[in-house]
Amino acid sequence: MARGKRTSLLEDLYQISAAIPWWAGVLLALLSYAALHWLSLGEVPKAVSQEQFAQVLIWTAVRWMAGFGQYLVPLVLLAGAATSWWGRRKRAGLVDQVAQGTPLEAIRSMKWDDFELLVGEVFRMRGFTVGETGSGADGGIDLRLRKGGEVFLVQCKQWRHHKVSVMVVRELFGVMAAEGATGGFVVTSGVFTQAARDFAKGRNIYLLDGPELAALFEKARAGTKSVAPTVLMATSDAATTCTPENPTPAVPPNCPRCGTAMVKRTAKQGPNAGGTFWGCTRYPDCRGLRASE
Repeated sequence: MARGKRTSLLEDLYQISAAIPWWAGVLLALLSYAALHWLSLGEVPKAVSQEQFAQVLIWTAVRWMAGFGQYLVPLVLLAGAATSWWGRRKRAGLVDQVAQGTPLEAIRSMKWDDFELLVGEVFRMRGFTVGETGSGADGGIDLRLRKGGEVFLVQCKQWRHHKVSVMVVRELFGVMAAEGATGGFVVTSGVFTQAARDFAKGRNIYLLDGPELAALFEKARAGTKSVAPTVLMATSDAATTCTPENPTPAVPPNCPRCGTAMVKRTAKQGPNAGGTFWGCTRYPDCRGLRASE
């Protein structure tokens, strides 16, 4: 849904229900029916004066809307819950499809919308809350990730035969700056140009290419429970990709307090303002720090 587009209340309710777990959407539908049904049975005050007559009109309108809405609103919420359930099932099926076949071939043969769903599922497995914006919305951002009070933006490029250029990474960096995002990811089924890799360095942008994404599912097939390794948290100066020239992507250090992967951040205030440091991705629940080399 493009930013700035006006939507109705029912459309908003559907989008909310579709974005949350299906069981939560069903629960909201039940609660909305109970609340609206109770309002529809409310007693309308009898008018005894001109001022109270206005109250009678308002309550009559509320009862009428509640009587109509007690069926419509739950139906919209249930439709969103069904969409959430179907989307979750489809994403799980895509993960199984890739993990059980030849990962790189399966990834590159996907349709662009399935590729975005797959990438979103990878981040969910790493504990991110994932919001799918839709193709081309919000400056090309396909996914919005939230974790520990921080926001990360993701661009997905299902390009099989073309290298992802520096322009794509520049575009992501511009949106990150405009929205104040902590970091960003560009994920492609193909590869990146050297200029794109160079631009990503030092800008909290991580580039995940097709071979690296396929490697995640190879690990899943080998029995690893979490298909996404800690490199998915590496929005660091060493942001890079798996290439013949640089086969090993940079891996961030682990938090000294909880052992979780860390992310490089920039101090915004204090005597070290402008400097970089490693912070725990579970912040503010964990405030582990490491000095940046």
